Amino acid sequence: MTRRVFIPDDAAALSVGADAVASEFALEAERRGADVTIIRTGSRGMLWLEPLVEIEVDGVRIGYGPVAPELVGALFDDGFLDGGSASPLHIGPVTEHPYFARQTRLTFARCGLTDPLSLSDYEANGGLVGLRKALSMDAEAIIEAVTVSGLRGRGGAGFPTGIKWKTCAEQTDAQKYICCNADEGDSGTFADRMLMEGDPFCLIEGMTIAALAVGASKGFIYLRSEYPHAKSKLERAIALCEQAGLLGENIDGSGRSFELRIRIGAGSYVCGEESAMLDSLEGKRGEVRAKPPIPAISGLFGKPTVVNNVLSFAAAPFILANGGEAYREFGMGRSRGTQPFQLAGNVRQGGLVELAFGVTLGELVHEFGGGTQSGAPVRAVQVGGPLGAYLPPERFDLPMDYEAFLEAGAMIGHGGVVVFDERVQMARQARFAMHFCAEESCGKCTPCRIGAVRGETILDQIIAGDDVAENIVRLDELCEVMEEGSLCAMGGLTPMPVRSALKYWPGDFQS
Repeated sequence: MTRRVFIPDDAAALSVGADAVASEFALEAERRGADVTIIRTGSRGMLWLEPLVEIEVDGVRIGYGPVAPELVGALFDDGFLDGGSASPLHIGPVTEHPYFARQTRLTFARCGLTDPLSLSDYEANGGLVGLRKALSMDAEAIIEAVTVSGLRGRGGAGFPTGIKWKTCAEQTDAQKYICCNADEGDSGTFADRMLMEGDPFCLIEGMTIAALAVGASKGFIYLRSEYPHAKSKLERAIALCEQAGLLGENIDGSGRSFELRIRIGAGSYVCGEESAMLDSLEGKRGEVRAKPPIPAISGLFGKPTVVNNVLSFAAAPFILANGGEAYREFGMGRSRGTQPFQLAGNVRQGGLVELAFGVTLGELVHEFGGGTQSGAPVRAVQVGGPLGAYLPPERFDLPMDYEAFLEAGAMIGHGGVVVFDERVQMARQARFAMHFCAEESCGKCTPCRIGAVRGETILDQIIAGDDVAENIVRLDELCEVMEEGSLCAMGGLTPMPVRSALKYWPGDFQS
């Protein structure tokens, strides 16, 4: 009887030896005469257990992890081929693991489950239903479904996706574009990468649905250069879709066309901002554009352009397949659907957790993350990337909701959650925010270009104990100028981590 063994080839798993583990499993199965088929998948998102190996027994996937090559022989001795529990690496049925069982997997439903480059596997697990429904609908009905769903931009800004698509659809230009911003540069974020490596057809399907909604014939995935594995997966997935008639001319026999290509960025953080990304796509230096006009009216090469991030496009197949109301059932307030939260930093159980909006920050850090890896108490958590606010444990009751975070002077952003224990020094973290902005600013506007450098200097003086009270006043005034005067969120949000550190840990600026 053939046993199917699943081993991720996601970059996180590869970084801790998944390829060597897969090779050792193949060798060990051959030595023992075991009939084993090894299938490489994406990651389940339980990154502290990588490489996670699963074996299918009576239709149930039994997990073991983290597995090292030298432990493979012992796994076989302990009854691995029958899903035995004798091994200390045994975690039982993966979907019943406490970390996984509480999740609401809509966008990441197939990640870690299917072969990322098998269209038949994708379709057998719910893929292409949304696209085929969209092909039978008119553009207005597609946009209405997305609008009803309440989907907002998952890249960080949280702008209603349906409004963006409607604005682009209303333009009369013959040429329109769909651009996916896959320049995932925020600290502690990896959801885009995980989806592109573990379920690339989902992104392609979502972008194609967007193209049908707005009348676009060409699309680009702007991918960060640090993601070579995602690039390889996407290139092969696009080629497979073209061969199957799901991209290019006459999509699935519908008479409609959509061409999709990948473009690689050059490592600029500010190109995560949509207009800087468009400049880079046009072959220019990535600088933020003044708005208006917005990209939906005048974007790539001056044509109407939908710009969304990976997770926004990847939510569209579920919405079209199940209806906007089905997606809207999840979440709270104006934050509908699910968000893939990414746990990183000093956390015991780092990984990806997809949940409906409304889960509290404390639940994410303690119930899913398991507290700190060091075992020391949590002192601060930064949510929303390097320009997000730092929040103390007394704010762990805060629900993960766009408006609740805004009211607290914070942001959810791309869903990154980075944990720090009691050893962190918050004045130095505030300085890092200014240093990061100084390094990554496109330099187009003065408040960001000069303000960040000045902020670094002021914080150096505060940390050195020079005129602390007076310098804190100067820092506050500088933050106000950057917030109000910067051309984009790069300079406008840099004060957020600085001010939150000052608010919750004032003593760190006095010592």
